[in-house]
Amino acid sequence: MTAQLVTGVAEPAVDRTVVGENLSLPLFRTLSGVLAGHPYLKVVVDRVEGTWHLLDTAAHPFHVNYVATRVLGMELAELDADLDAFNASVYMDPDRRFLLGVLSLHTDEDAEGRERTFLVLETTEADTMNGELLAFFYEFVRARVDGRLPLLLKPANHGQEEELAAISERRVPRILSHELFGSRTRTPLNPGEATGRLRFFRTYAEYTAAEAGLGWADIVAMPCLPDDVPRVAGFLNTAPITPLSHTNVLASGWGIPNAIVLDLEQLAEEGGLDGAWVRYRVREDEISLERLDREPVLRAPAWHQQRIRLEPPLLEDAPVLALHRLRAADRDRYGTKAANLGELHHVLDSRSADLTAFYGKPRPPRDDLYGHLAARLGLNAPTKAELRAKAAEFVSGAVGAPEGVALPFSLQQHFLASSPALQQGIGKLKMALELDATDVLDPLCLQLQQLIRHTPVPESVTRRISQAFPAPAAARGRLVVRSSSNAEDLPGFSAAGVYDSVTAVHGTGELLDAVRQVWASLVSPRSVRLRHQVGISLDDTYMGVIIQEYVPASLGGVLVTCDPTRREDFRNVYLNCSPGSPERVVEGSVLPQQYLYNTVEGGGRTVALGSWGDGLPAATRARLADLSLTGRLLQSHFSGSDCAGSDGGADVDRPLDIEWLMTERGDFRLVQIRPYAL
Repeated sequence: MTAQLVTGVAEPAVDRTVVGENLSLPLFRTLSGVLAGHPYLKVVVDRVEGTWHLLDTAAHPFHVNYVATRVLGMELAELDADLDAFNASVYMDPDRRFLLGVLSLHTDEDAEGRERTFLVLETTEADTMNGELLAFFYEFVRARVDGRLPLLLKPANHGQEEELAAISERRVPRILSHELFGSRTRTPLNPGEATGRLRFFRTYAEYTAAEAGLGWADIVAMPCLPDDVPRVAGFLNTAPITPLSHTNVLASGWGIPNAIVLDLEQLAEEGGLDGAWVRYRVREDEISLERLDREPVLRAPAWHQQRIRLEPPLLEDAPVLALHRLRAADRDRYGTKAANLGELHHVLDSRSADLTAFYGKPRPPRDDLYGHLAARLGLNAPTKAELRAKAAEFVSGAVGAPEGVALPFSLQQHFLASSPALQQGIGKLKMALELDATDVLDPLCLQLQQLIRHTPVPESVTRRISQAFPAPAAARGRLVVRSSSNAEDLPGFSAAGVYDSVTAVHGTGELLDAVRQVWASLVSPRSVRLRHQVGISLDDTYMGVIIQEYVPASLGGVLVTCDPTRREDFRNVYLNCSPGSPERVVEGSVLPQQYLYNTVEGGGRTVALGSWGDGLPAATRARLADLSLTGRLLQSHFSGSDCAGSDGGADVDRPLDIEWLMTERGDFRLVQIRPYAL
């Protein structure tokens, strides 16, 4: 993990591609490039000629370009004009002439602790080779690779895993993706670069003892960063964590580097990094920590001057409304979460929204991806109107929106205005913020939270909340009370995990307590500091509340409609799940199962099994593929100008963060939908 300095003038590239030669380790190293820290080499098997091509990675970044221009004699313009059809001929045709793959070099330890070097052969994730074709591919390559190098086949997607299940592992030795990468020492989570002071905490107790002294120039390293970590220059995790953890959502929203570095203890000791000034870089293929000789001269980060524009909240009396009666524009009365759920109800019920816009965007050299979407939906050459109708039908059949009610900002305003003590506490907090008296913020916030939790709710407010559930709350079973502020899910300010939700509420008394707890979270020390840092005024910040009946879940998790570690990837979405409630994934109480699903060519693959030894059944994984496609289709609507947030921007590539659950009956419910901060 050292920075590399390249000097001098680059020599003209020489194409060292070879055809028909057997592969030795020296030849592999001559031709290979590096991806995600592993040397790799592209291979093309020509079944007609009975030979193979070992591509010089520096000269040939794409298999299909090489096959088209160097083997078939096509012009690049000719290839680009019919790229999708050509891709289908080499990746999906069962009688294809060419087999395309990658060989990567890996090391691990054998049973005696000795280092072992081995090769892994895999295809692209969209490849649909059947079992016999995979076996042929493996055996062809095996016969031409130095016999001293073990060779394993890695299925590139769930379909290939299922095809290989009928083939003996003696014939085709294999390794699964989560087995190969599940124990990676270093894993990028959020790309970026930072210069700062490394603060390495081995335990949570060490962190809490130093927390008050952490500042914007610190890079915090510890086994599992807490959700309430202050805004700093960078994160380092020394234990496994999912890219969808709250802290990585924060890292993404703040634009700071974040990675898993399991051997940081050793690196810190060898390099004297703990407490030192370092330059920290996280990229897809590199994680580096470079110790600096002296303390650098640093400018305050841009977010010190950043100011988030907040639409003025509407505080006039508004009714308690069922979620299905809200739309996206109601965010300034009921908060962003409630408004987005209301918009989701509208999309599912009306089936009038255009859910195809993501696929209509040009992806050069393609004019659009409509053909791929049609294939995913089982259509053959549909009109745009037919494609839109089928997409809306597919989404409405795949997921449901939660039932519940939303409490408007005006109820919180009536509650706060009912108590002189609350008004006095708010006044003191505003004065401290105006004077930038940060040393007294925490005690003032804690006192105000205590007041909010214990101040009686006015009868008029209590009556309106109770009327939302005409039957006695106790008879209705367990309720869930969620926050819905206007100061979250904003461009540049996600507030993931900042406000409270209460997931186990029984009876009217507990319901009022839960509502007050959610209101109180608006003035927690952390939420006040984070908003103050970006210029969001306390006067403009209000909290709506969502009240829902609890729905038992057999499976739950989070889906983001991008690959968090590969921002340029427009194909894949990333899904985390665990048995039971999605809160287990959101809160980080378990290490979830992790999957990637390709929403263009189709197919999915397992990234990690988390805290479980077994993956999900094939039928459940297929259902998750439908859920992933649904998320991508919803992105077309929720990233549009009417739903994009306070900046009003429209960008169909702006990903979504979707919290979901599978009911005990097997239905999917989306319980939260918001922008994923990038």
